Amino acid sequence: MKSSFFFTLVVAAFLVGFSSCKSEFERIRSSSDSELLYKEAFEYYDEGEYLKAQTLFELIISGLRGKVEAEKVYFYYAYTHYHLRKFISSNYYFKNFANTFPNSQYREEADYMMAFSHYRMSPSFRLDQTYSEKAIEGFQLFVNTYPTSERVEKCNLLIDEMRRKMERKSMDEAQLYFDLRQYQASIHSFENMLRDFPETTNAEKIRYMMVKSSYLLAVNSIFEKKAERFEESEKYAELFLARYDKSEYREEVKSIKKTAAKQIRIVGDKQLKASKQ
Repeated sequence: MKSSFFFTLVVAAFLVGFSSCKSEFERIRSSSDSELLYKEAFEYYDEGEYLKAQTLFELIISGLRGKVEAEKVYFYYAYTHYHLRKFISSNYYFKNFANTFPNSQYREEADYMMAFSHYRMSPSFRLDQTYSEKAIEGFQLFVNTYPTSERVEKCNLLIDEMRRKMERKSMDEAQLYFDLRQYQASIHSFENMLRDFPETTNAEKIRYMMVKSSYLLAVNSIFEKKAERFEESEKYAELFLARYDKSEYREEVKSIKKTAAKQIRIVGDKQLKASKQ
């Protein structure tokens, strides 16, 4: 009985406390005192109560146009969206801030946070990389605009991170085409990788897969296209062998080149015989 009574008291105390906290915020929110709203908004922000801070910022932001306080309020208002993980909104408001206050002391940080908001939306390499591309573009613009900033090193690291993610996605897509025996699409995908990621550490593997894809494309082609495609396969093999003299794939590529050359002759002989009939 005593324990039940004690539990009731605890619950009641909690509800009273909760109610008083709620009523305190509601009292502030419904106040017409702009100075109080300004002060409490920043206090809530400092305490990590970003939704409450955002609510109060929204109440005063329109009334601060043309006033010196507007710059700081708008900047921290943008940050509340970021802290609440509303990254599309935070990108928007940081961009809007930079356009509204181009000479602000916070301008550099706002420009960085525009790109960083997109970075936070960059998904797993398996998914669409639109936000990764936007983040890279934003960070590169930041580096070009603020070449002496202490944030430049961080920007370059994040750019490299996202490019590795995008490269991995491209590699998986090209490999998937190969596994599905769509060899022409596989060749184009690997070629695009070399163009899009010229500094890739996977260049040897990519060129090997181009040799293999081109050879299998020729093998599985109709007779009329075999000669042309075996010639392409032979060229890919020659380019690989000229570039990688110590590759683990070298013997296999040499074998492909030899077989392709043999098939070119066989197909040529068959075409010659057919023309004489």
